[in-house]
Amino acid sequence: MMRGLMQEWPLVVTSVIDHAAQWHGEREMVTRTVEGPIHRTNYAELHLRARKFAQALQRLGVGKGEVVGTMAWNGFRHFEAWYAIMGIGAVCHTLNPRLFAEQLVYIINHAEDRVVLLDTTFVPILEAISDQLPNVKAYVLLTDRENMPETKLPNSLCYEDLVEAEDGNFSWVAVDERDACGLCYTSGTTGNPKGVVYSHRSNVIHGLAAAGADAIGARSTDNILPVVPMFHANAWALVFAAPMAGAKMVMPGAKLDGESIYELLDSEKVSITAAVPTVWLMLLQYLEKSGAKLPHLNRVVIGGSAVPRVMLETFERDYDVEVVHAWGMTELSPVGTLASFKSGMEDLSFDQQMDVKVKQGRPIYTVEMKITDDDGNELLHDGEAFGHLMVRGPAIASAYLKGEGGKVLDDDGWFDTGDVATLDPLGFMQITDRAKDVIKSGGEWISSIEIENLAVGHPKVAEAAVIGVAHPKWDERPLLIVLPAEGEKPTKEEILEFMEDKIAKWWMPDDVTFVDEIPHTATGKIQKLALRKQFEGYELPTAK
Repeated sequence: MMRGLMQEWPLVVTSVIDHAAQWHGEREMVTRTVEGPIHRTNYAELHLRARKFAQALQRLGVGKGEVVGTMAWNGFRHFEAWYAIMGIGAVCHTLNPRLFAEQLVYIINHAEDRVVLLDTTFVPILEAISDQLPNVKAYVLLTDRENMPETKLPNSLCYEDLVEAEDGNFSWVAVDERDACGLCYTSGTTGNPKGVVYSHRSNVIHGLAAAGADAIGARSTDNILPVVPMFHANAWALVFAAPMAGAKMVMPGAKLDGESIYELLDSEKVSITAAVPTVWLMLLQYLEKSGAKLPHLNRVVIGGSAVPRVMLETFERDYDVEVVHAWGMTELSPVGTLASFKSGMEDLSFDQQMDVKVKQGRPIYTVEMKITDDDGNELLHDGEAFGHLMVRGPAIASAYLKGEGGKVLDDDGWFDTGDVATLDPLGFMQITDRAKDVIKSGGEWISSIEIENLAVGHPKVAEAAVIGVAHPKWDERPLLIVLPAEGEKPTKEEILEFMEDKIAKWWMPDDVTFVDEIPHTATGKIQKLALRKQFEGYELPTAK
């Protein structure tokens, strides 16, 4: 057997910041700081400060394989601290500040965080639970001495003091590429959140795949604004993909409203950005009110939940911005598919192009994908059959931290995403539901997502959710829950008339109800479980 004669070069994430500093050292990182002012630095300076903070972490007693939590917005200190944590062989555990207090207590204790880094915004959250966190030995506030707040947090330290005390004469700790370097918990919509553990190898491979031209498409000439938080699965790999390419990074900090995001898009000439649909809804509302345009923006990546067609059309038609609809999950590191065109699709009509883009897209290299029925039999890729979405690949979870959730792969190594989807002959996947949210009516499945996206297209609708409600004849029928747009009072008849002939007749909701608020999970997804509880016992007019 002949073996390859290539160098053994470990795939470790510190090689990413090393590369960015050496070959793109002058490229900027611009941050809207929590304190307010815009801060500018570059990869060379970030590299030095990351090494300094690595020294500081070791001085705090953090060792190889130990876990450091971060609760912070996207900013330069958070970024350099990530590479410092991973650079000493420790594990960077991102904490979602939108979780409930009891979930945060569970996660921090379950992960055994030794030190927690936090933006000053989040001091009250951690003060309220610190007495329940016996493993945490120190809290490092990501600020300077001037802005250091009064706090009851035990052993609270100033980040800039720690960095300034070191010289940066430091070599990254040697690790195996399969060692853990990142930890992110699932949002835990049922039961406790579960920990997904990323390796150096998986993050590097995934960063390379996500940066590809048919994926995020990061280049050294790009200015990239990750609105998606770093606590949402590595900011969708942009924390690795952007420095790999040598792209300028623009960090939004805590201000994610439409006007603040527009200011950064415009002033920093951002060419690529990424976030969930709710962020872009705020931006589009601001653009409509102000009359502003997006002359520099080339591409917006949208994921986290399905993109309403009206949002796709507005970006593409009114602002000449390419929308890349994406899908993924924490367990996939997180990118799984993107709706990038295949050859010939650029010649389709605008409406036909939108038919493609409304799908979640095709798998990136490193992601294998199939759909199966309830018995595990593979289904046809005909765009009609929908079944359980199964995936496998080198950056996809094989288990959860400490074995939570038991065995998560089948005998052939496939991971069940919990999503229900179709796959068309060209490989484009479309999510129709979470498996637990699918509506089963008369033995057939109805896609709640398709109905929701259609309803949101009505000008008087701000947001919509669809749940299955018990029906004596059909088992379940769809109930459409509508949050009206500001100042609007739509009627049930208006909404149903708008949807007429746009979906199969038997998919039409049996009723429409209007609410003042639709509950969301900590990651911005509609909380169907809460809605099902709220409307438990709801009697449909067709059930009488």
